[in-house]
Amino acid sequence: MIRNVVIVGGGTAGWMTASYLKAAFADRVDVTLIESAQVSRIGVGEATFSTLRHFFDYLGLDEADWLPRCAGGYKLGIRFENWNRPGEHFYHPFERLRMVDGFSLADWWLALGDRSRPFDEACFLTRALCEAKRSPRMRDGSLFTTGLDGRLGRSTLDEQRAQFPYAYHFDADEVARYLAGYAKARGVRHVVDNVAHVARDERGWIGHVVTDEHGTVAGDLFVDCTGFRGLLINQTLGTPFESFQDVLPNNRAVAVRVPREDATEMSPYTTATAMSAGWMWTIPLFRRNGNGYVYSDEFISPEEAEKELRAAVAPGRDDVPANHIRMRIGRNRESWVHNCVAIGLSSAFVEPLESTGIFFIQHGIEQLVRYFPDERWDPVQIAAYNDRVGRAVDGVKEFLVLHYRAAQREDTPYWKEAKRRRLTDGLAERLELAGSRLLDEETIYPYYHGFESYSWNAMNLGLGHVPTSPAPALRHLDPARAHAEFARLRAEGEALVAALPSCYEYLAGLND
Repeated sequence: MIRNVVIVGGGTAGWMTASYLKAAFADRVDVTLIESAQVSRIGVGEATFSTLRHFFDYLGLDEADWLPRCAGGYKLGIRFENWNRPGEHFYHPFERLRMVDGFSLADWWLALGDRSRPFDEACFLTRALCEAKRSPRMRDGSLFTTGLDGRLGRSTLDEQRAQFPYAYHFDADEVARYLAGYAKARGVRHVVDNVAHVARDERGWIGHVVTDEHGTVAGDLFVDCTGFRGLLINQTLGTPFESFQDVLPNNRAVAVRVPREDATEMSPYTTATAMSAGWMWTIPLFRRNGNGYVYSDEFISPEEAEKELRAAVAPGRDDVPANHIRMRIGRNRESWVHNCVAIGLSSAFVEPLESTGIFFIQHGIEQLVRYFPDERWDPVQIAAYNDRVGRAVDGVKEFLVLHYRAAQREDTPYWKEAKRRRLTDGLAERLELAGSRLLDEETIYPYYHGFESYSWNAMNLGLGHVPTSPAPALRHLDPARAHAEFARLRAEGEALVAALPSCYEYLAGLND
């Protein structure tokens, strides 16, 4: 029986893993986490998927308790600015499209010819709430949409059925600290030390690690949460890393944390703003913004990128330090090798454009619990884990490549090159199909990767990749119910904007 799990590396990945394993297995599995006091944390994973709610519910943690302790905020979607033309924006929301007579509102928007309102404004509630900077919760704490509130219990990604309408922004370091307290209170052994040596047994598997001050730490299963270093999975076991830079060239980022002049001006969305050689994130936390420029050093130097970022978000603020980050874009050929599983940046990273870093951590942990080994180390189970984790990453890769290929911007060498880069397998066919009709669950990337067809269509339509004509069947259907649904959605948006508190106002109540 596998009883001893050793996690090497802390941060968000390490403490999420330790917490979840304890929530799942309690005292039936012993967990030790080793982290160095000298290793700095990347901290770019401050925006998340709406699926993260399942993680905290599984642990039995109340949002009203943990969110204010982590400088947290709400995220209703992503606002894409300047990806087509300067001054234009659209939203990718956490909101499924409504259906009328078997067709989505996006189909009806194409068919009815009313282009006076943007696609996302006509077809989603989210844009109205984002533009008004509204909280997704009423003053009494209830969710703005019915039927989705309350504890989900021990639900997982595989059990997800409804689209929860928001995700979170938070300080990733504070989340790691919060989860460390949770995990240690449930018996996780915390070793603060440097790993000096990783020993392999006669099979070539990891036998134990040797630390500077605590000596040997042995285990049955080792989890690599050492970030881009990949201390166990890559440096020790030699697992090949497959780069995605042939299709996703961004390999660096520079980040700054900027206090908001008016703290109350808190947006409930992440902003992704196109820049000369990449894009910039803006992540509003409770009293400050996190900003960063993700770029390719083929087209701009780190010094030039920092200058461009500061000019955009912190002019005259030379006192605000900048953090330069080298990113390893791609994934391991296998994230589970022998008795070692890589979670987080040591497994895969596909740049932060759609906030997938923490999603990959959550997905990897859940799959580890699902395929947790016994003394047989069944290779079929391990292969199933690697297939699921690898396919999820590959699907996100394809979805991100779509962003760059479908964007209308071509005003710099970087954006011109984005149109010439190789398309991933399957994406060329999907883009060609999207020129004729909207995609559905049968025609997007076929394996689970966290994004549904509404996301693919929201990005295609928002980026101007619009089908040449609507579905012919709609010419034979009575549009009255569709017109009524568009009107109903608009009225709901206006009523919610009037009823909901601002994002800052609601969170201020939690932080009192």
